Amino acid sequence: MVKTSSILGLNARSQLFSYPYNPVHGKKIANSKLRTKRMLRKVDIPVPDTYARFKDPRDLIDFDWDSLPPSFALKPNKGLGGEGIIVVKKKSKDGDGWITTSRTKVTIEDLKLHIFDILEGAYSMQNVPDMAFFEEYVGRHKSFKKYAFRGTPDVRIIVFNKVPVMAMLRLPTKESGGRANLHQGAIAVGIDITTGITTKALWKGDYIPYKPGTKRKLHGIKIPNWTKILKMAVMCQETAELGYLGVDIVLHPEKGPMILEINFLPGLQIQIANQAGLRKRLERVEDLKVKDADHGVLIAKSLFAGPFADRVRAEEGIRTLNIFEEVKIKGKDGKRLTVPSKIDTGAWRSSIDKTLAQDMGLLEESNILWQKTVWSSIGQQRRPIINVTFWLKGKKIKTSAGVADRSKLKRPLIVGRRDLAGFLVNPVKEEE
Repeated sequence: MVKTSSILGLNARSQLFSYPYNPVHGKKIANSKLRTKRMLRKVDIPVPDTYARFKDPRDLIDFDWDSLPPSFALKPNKGLGGEGIIVVKKKSKDGDGWITTSRTKVTIEDLKLHIFDILEGAYSMQNVPDMAFFEEYVGRHKSFKKYAFRGTPDVRIIVFNKVPVMAMLRLPTKESGGRANLHQGAIAVGIDITTGITTKALWKGDYIPYKPGTKRKLHGIKIPNWTKILKMAVMCQETAELGYLGVDIVLHPEKGPMILEINFLPGLQIQIANQAGLRKRLERVEDLKVKDADHGVLIAKSLFAGPFADRVRAEEGIRTLNIFEEVKIKGKDGKRLTVPSKIDTGAWRSSIDKTLAQDMGLLEESNILWQKTVWSSIGQQRRPIINVTFWLKGKKIKTSAGVADRSKLKRPLIVGRRDLAGFLVNPVKEEE
């Protein structure tokens, strides 16, 4: 059950995050798909190719319709929620038109009429005049062919302060007409930020275990190129200079991840799909000093690991721990060192001795996630939080650990309860 206090509502999204952190020039970029594409191309972030654009009805007169490929997408530049998009998958057998992802035929005249509607503002905010454009059809990556109905699935990632805080996979259905828009009937599938593996699936307000009409499980789907996708989302934020945004990414079958569009007021159903509140996650990263995209991804994977590993734990079986255990820690050079540790269910986060971390190369700047202010008997201190990988009872654990001076203690490592999921702890203290 998600606590109400951790849920982000519409008003809080606007007043606390979108408007304070998003300057006007960034919003203008996000409101224009074509402007977004131009901006991203300048910094070599992949986007689908644009075949043609139309600003005025006269542009249609000189356009060479034979130049269009067998598959493409026709879009309004400032459309919302997938409205006004026609996705064409192939040429019609009679050669007089194309077949859309919803298996309807469109002709040149149909496309012209639709472009006229777009130019008149039928699909833009406040019905203001708009532009239309033809874009490359991305298609379905092989990883999603069994789960998506005809159209192109996409991944929505919420980024704040250069940290990806939540993600979901949107799968087209028959009801959505092959589009990946939730309000049109697509499926929202939560994604564990750390692993890129899907967890819960939401469709028409209900959680579902399988793709409708099949026995294909919607949890456990591994998103390809996950770390690259997260990094691209952060790079979009940096380039657009938006502090809070949603980034929609598609996986081209041959070219890999591409940015479809960005949104400075992304929808909030992502919380229901993940059974987690956005507000709490946003507040956790709001004051962090994040250096770059790589750093932001490291922080995200450290802070927002989901419960998907339950299935793995069930396969591995339950391990019982004593209060004192030996663990193997991985150093920066890949070497492993066995050290004594204390299993401490009273501590939330694991903690490693400063000297040990230094000797193993774990205190290099690239491995420091952030600095945490703590109070101790000697007053206020700033302690690094670092990436640590260790093995406990044969289980590999990747976590973020605090760094402290434990030189006067017998054990240089404390394993906190956030890293003890899937274990049972024997409360009887062993003889030392």
